[in-house]
Amino acid sequence: MGQRAVSFILILLLLVLQGQLWLGRGSLPAVSRLASELETQQQHNLQAKQVNEQLVAEVRDLQEGLDMVEEKARRELGMVKPNEILVQVSK
Repeated sequence: MGQRAVSFILILLLLVLQGQLWLGRGSLPAVSRLASELETQQQHNLQAKQVNEQLVAEVRDLQEGLDMVEEKARRELGMVKPNEILVQVSK
């Protein structure tokens, strides 16, 4: 009877461990899902970092001179200087 109880407990323990491996918090599907979420988040972080670097460069240019302000006004707002003719070329 003692041998059967030990065998039963070991089989039960094995089933519990297998259940944790396939269905639990650290299961293989959960780890795979988290790995794909991590990769997606890293891509978003890289894009945000690039946008931040571009904004930092624009701020630096704005602090250093008015050339950037003039360029932004011309490009984004279509502003022109007095006695200047605006010519737009479409591609």
